[in-house]
Amino acid sequence: MRFDATGKVSLDHIYTQPDPRSYFRLLQPLGYCIPQQAKPYFAKLIQEYREYRRVAAPTVLDIGCSYGINAALLKYDATMDELYGRYCGPDADGTPAADLTREQLLARDRELSRSRRPAHELRFVGLDTSAPALAYATEAGFLDDAVHADLERDEPTARQRARLAGADLVISTGCLGYVTERTLTHVVRAQEGRLPWMAHFVLRMFPFDPVEDALSRLGYRTTRVEGVFRQRRFASPEEQAQVLETMAAAGVDPQGLEADGWLHAQLYLSRPAGTAGAPAEDPAAPAEPTRSPDPNREQK
Repeated sequence: MRFDATGKVSLDHIYTQPDPRSYFRLLQPLGYCIPQQAKPYFAKLIQEYREYRRVAAPTVLDIGCSYGINAALLKYDATMDELYGRYCGPDADGTPAADLTREQLLARDRELSRSRRPAHELRFVGLDTSAPALAYATEAGFLDDAVHADLERDEPTARQRARLAGADLVISTGCLGYVTERTLTHVVRAQEGRLPWMAHFVLRMFPFDPVEDALSRLGYRTTRVEGVFRQRRFASPEEQAQVLETMAAAGVDPQGLEADGWLHAQLYLSRPAGTAGAPAEDPAAPAEPTRSPDPNREQK
């Protein structure tokens, strides 16, 4: 088992497979659930943006989108339990998902995207460093467009900037910390003066201050939603020990949270300074946050 510099187990290999089966098979035993918990908050923010800007079908840019999980949950009202069953369990005729070819899996997912009326009228663009994950999400119909780029390392090309442009909202579920303010700055500058609304679920082990400071310079005001959200269980006692060490060095208290065996995230909302109202208030029953946030309250 390999670990990255933060102490977390390295799961890079599950993001570069030709389809999502390895991703879901590995994460299911760990109880990975942050996209499900994020779903009502994203949905509420999207609806508020739709009403505030009078945009019927907003464009959502999902940073670190992998196989289009957030898109499937938000566009087609899928659930994480449904996706775990889809990629880890048997097909309708009893054929194990592991025995399906990639094309058979894709055909089944295309049927999902064709047969369900979108729960929300959205256009989803995915940004990721994994070409195989982006290809699958696009071919399955989860993503409407994809940007294959590493904006931590590289400047966006003219073609990448054009695909990033037009984003109404920018979301992420767990990639910030590995992705930094550098990527977000490239994304904002690609909008040529427009400031998309943002919602980022960030592991508590990663400081958000550098991102908030960079966004502030670009014209944003950031608030943190009170409460915390489970991401997944630790993959091993060694991973937990190393992450707790990282958190101790950063002055973050893990008692009752990471010390009890689960990685936890916080939600940060960033909107252009001066925007009226409070986004993502009172979402419908978020799924099992460890400490239920009061959705009507935000913190600075």
